[in-house]
Amino acid sequence: MFNKIMKRGQRKPSKSEAIEPPIPSTAAPDVTVNHASRLPAAPPQAPAHVPVPQNPGVVEVLPMLKDVPLSDRHVVFIRKLQNCCIMFDFSDTMKSAREKEIKRQTLAELVDLVQSGSCKMNEIMQEELVKMISANIFRCLPPSQHGTVMEGVDPEEDEMFMDPVWPHLQLVYELLLRYVVSSDTDNKVAKKYLDHSFVLKLLDLFDSEDMREREYLKTILHRIYGRFMVHRPFIRNAINNIFYRFLFETERYCGIGELLEILGSIINGFALPMKEEHKLFLVRALIPLHKAKCVASYHQQLSYCITQFVAKDYRLADIVIRGMLKYWPVTNCGKEVLFLGELEEILEVTQSAEFQCCMVPLFRQIGRCLNSLHFQVAERALFWWNNEHIVRLIAENRHVILPIIFDALEKNTQGHWNQAILGLSSNVRKMFLEMDTELFEKCQRQYEEMEAGVGVREEHRELAWKRIEEVATQI
Repeated sequence: MFNKIMKRGQRKPSKSEAIEPPIPSTAAPDVTVNHASRLPAAPPQAPAHVPVPQNPGVVEVLPMLKDVPLSDRHVVFIRKLQNCCIMFDFSDTMKSAREKEIKRQTLAELVDLVQSGSCKMNEIMQEELVKMISANIFRCLPPSQHGTVMEGVDPEEDEMFMDPVWPHLQLVYELLLRYVVSSDTDNKVAKKYLDHSFVLKLLDLFDSEDMREREYLKTILHRIYGRFMVHRPFIRNAINNIFYRFLFETERYCGIGELLEILGSIINGFALPMKEEHKLFLVRALIPLHKAKCVASYHQQLSYCITQFVAKDYRLADIVIRGMLKYWPVTNCGKEVLFLGELEEILEVTQSAEFQCCMVPLFRQIGRCLNSLHFQVAERALFWWNNEHIVRLIAENRHVILPIIFDALEKNTQGHWNQAILGLSSNVRKMFLEMDTELFEKCQRQYEEMEAGVGVREEHRELAWKRIEEVATQI
């Protein structure tokens, strides 16, 4: 859906008549947008060329802009924007049904107008447009349908939340998207109204449970990031703060996956050498996202971001792998399978020098995964030996790796309950034997000696307990 919305933002303008924008006057517009980044101003007086509706709060029936004389179109345009600022109660579908339909048709007309490229808006009109958009989309989100934690929420199995106000919201978001991507939009004017306060409120809306709204927000924020360079550091820091709040306070935020999708595109455009702030973002925000209980809901996007970092700078591989081992799940086998898949993708872009730095703690964990009673965990770990690049890295460092995992392989081949794991373990064992027969036989002798030592220690332990029992009976 993301690509579909992006393509819609690139439609060719139609040849409809252009609206003549009003001539800016020294008088202030009748309504201003007081953003947090701007100083508060005194209440302005309505200019003579923009009439104020006689019944505020009542939707006026206005003519279509194409039927209005050119000299009056800018006035009707602003009146239509003011009409669309009126909010309705959508909990009752029959309440104000006529007014709702008038507003919907007006919004659709405004979308077509901005999309056609025939609307040459000046600063007053753009300010009114942003005010109308803000009045509609910036609102209190409805209470969560899934409690405080997203663990176990599956959008495909659970009923997706559908906001009843969406028929109007969709048109408002479409209008904002057309305004942002329009080639007629002046960046210097637009950034006055699409300022830091606006962007921050936009980011807060990513917590909406309506997936359709988050898709629009993702597209719009990505376009704002690409168009307004002045906002880029602020957007990255704001997303960073959202991740911190999610990790250390709420553990609940619906739009983590969508934000990570935006970041994946941003990370892909990072220049080399990578800035220190980007590396800190990786260590302090992205890697800790692995510890959340609901990581499965956004793991695909997180894995892409992490892999992009390593692909950009291969020296980060050791930091990333050690970071993932720090947050390795202990009792969640589903997360273990996800971690093993992500590590395989990271190792595919890891160089030999970085692999050598982290291979000992990495394969100690892999050895524990090989002996997991959950067959999917053991199976996913054994599938690593189907990857040619990983096999090459293992072969280069077999003298270190084989002694670490030999015990796990032997225990699997001697009696794992799952036949598929038995077969895969035997294949990996045979692969090591063909790599280096001498090393394999040495590890086998050490394993046999260790097993024999275990038996002797067990006998000594039993004798010690018997002596303790004899002494206890004599007291």
